[in-house]
Amino acid sequence: MGHVSELIAEDIEQYLKVHEHKNLLRFITCGSVDDGKSTLIGRLLYESKLLFEDQMEALEIDSKKVGTQGGELDFALLLDGLAAEREQGITIDVAYRFFSTERRKFIVADTPGHEQYTRNMITGASTADVAVVMIDARRGVLTQSKRHSFLASLIGIRKVVLAVNKMDLMDYSEKVFRTIVDDYRAFARQIGLEDITPIPMSALRGDNITTQSERMPWYRGTTLMGYLETVEVDETRQQKLPFRLPVQWVNRPNLDFRGFTGTIASGVIRPGDRIRVLPAGRESHVARIVTLDGDLQQAVAGQSVTLTLTDEVDISRGDVLATSENPAGVADQFQTTIVWMHEQPMLGGRPYLMKIGGKTVTATPSAPKHKINVNTMEHLAAKELALNEIGVVNLATDQSIAFDAYQDNRDTGSFILIDRLSNATVGAGMIEFALRRSQNIHMQHVDVNKKARAEQMGQKPVLLWFTGLSGAGKSAIANLLETRLYARGRHTYLLDGDNVRHGLNRDLGFTDADRVENIRRVAEVAKLMVDAGLIIITAFISPFRAERQMARSLVAEGEFIEVFIDTPLAVAEERDPKGLYKKVRRGELKNFTGIDSPYEVPTNPDIHIETTKLTAEGAVDRILDVLIERGVIGKDL
Repeated sequence: MGHVSELIAEDIEQYLKVHEHKNLLRFITCGSVDDGKSTLIGRLLYESKLLFEDQMEALEIDSKKVGTQGGELDFALLLDGLAAEREQGITIDVAYRFFSTERRKFIVADTPGHEQYTRNMITGASTADVAVVMIDARRGVLTQSKRHSFLASLIGIRKVVLAVNKMDLMDYSEKVFRTIVDDYRAFARQIGLEDITPIPMSALRGDNITTQSERMPWYRGTTLMGYLETVEVDETRQQKLPFRLPVQWVNRPNLDFRGFTGTIASGVIRPGDRIRVLPAGRESHVARIVTLDGDLQQAVAGQSVTLTLTDEVDISRGDVLATSENPAGVADQFQTTIVWMHEQPMLGGRPYLMKIGGKTVTATPSAPKHKINVNTMEHLAAKELALNEIGVVNLATDQSIAFDAYQDNRDTGSFILIDRLSNATVGAGMIEFALRRSQNIHMQHVDVNKKARAEQMGQKPVLLWFTGLSGAGKSAIANLLETRLYARGRHTYLLDGDNVRHGLNRDLGFTDADRVENIRRVAEVAKLMVDAGLIIITAFISPFRAERQMARSLVAEGEFIEVFIDTPLAVAEERDPKGLYKKVRRGELKNFTGIDSPYEVPTNPDIHIETTKLTAEGAVDRILDVLIERGVIGKDL
């Protein structure tokens, strides 16, 4: 028995050694819904003889119970593991599968075809070498086929298999196949895809998957498996790029050791190499390359290592280590291409969190330069990006970051955008280049600062941010508050919504995008006035939490006080001091907050004023009490 166990162990060891030295191909399947992507991958697993007996038994049972092929083997069931997918008959998440043949190892990502799940496709495509674009022979090249192809091209995939599937439903017609190939090639030329291999197939019947189909004698090109096993992939391309190590962790187990840990994004590093710490620009030399298995004399892209340096250098998580002779760029403004991935649109001027490598910063996009029509590749004017839209956008970060252009290095040129309130990933982007103004504009040192100005005025600067519905009473209360502060010698300024729109913001309307830009400008002006040492009062509807949070982030801790003037919609409409609600009800006004445009109620305001319970005088007394508690003004008021 022991001898048999030894033989089995030897066989396993030999098997692992054989597979260890095979090269790896990562590919994705993409296209429109119901083009047969899951069926194709299931067929590949079946033909590769990688299914265990219990998997085959389960497949046979499931094919009879819930399959869509009349009791025949439904290979898509091998991948559609989510209950929601089986109920709907669609793939809604990226499913990864590993399989191997005698010639190569494979990791395949089955990406969702439904338009609403286009965002999931980005995940699968980000590391792929080849895209298998599925086309249903009955429907031809669809918008989603083009969108996925364009995304693949943007992400840097240059090799495409045009898999014209379900040829069995078109009587294996050569004419149908040629027409689809011509249509796709015409589109592919517009997006720079040239390395295209068209294959007519039936994933369900197995035509041209692993063996030549006798039902299509007019085609004698490669099979899909033949292509996947032989397509050339440069597995060392990341090693040929300049060295980049985004620092994930500062490793300090004791006073005698300080290392910087991360996964090498690109290049090669050796002890003694001179490196530069970015964005700060300090330089040192590599002393050791430390791993769990001992020190290395060389480390390459893809390896997780800890570097120690010959000098004491201040390095933090998110910094990038690069070679001194070929460092990454450093900037705080960029032109980018963004794929928007959230139901709420991207609005110019609204800040988001930007995660690039191990670093997270605040990033504010401008209104898109243009968005891209994936059918025609036409550049369209846009003020926002909606779900699944792609646009070219200038992006400004609140601090300089290290980067490479995406076309030069995928890892250090790509980023995601995260909503600051919900923490949801809302966009994925690629850096094209740094804007020249990011290098030419610098903060100018001034000798008279905020502290000096405030001391001269004898007060503590603060920003009182009034928010509430139209007609809530913001302007009346704000005006009364400023009058009482001014009468007691305080230095103030009131920024009122209507007054600002007569000058600074007269070019803005009332769409969501314009409302965001309106508040962004006001917040920046208010920041300057706080820096001048003033007590600033703003009276704006400011309907979105994100913009109120943005305004808070512009000033120092304790300098922002959110005042929610809380008035029920019915009461505000009854007051209607400007007659706006009547115009809305007559259909003369659109995008009116509280009616056909949302108002996001503050979740935890610093001061909550319920105008049905307090008069304007009472509201001002309440606000003054808070200002006294916070040391903004003295009790002598």
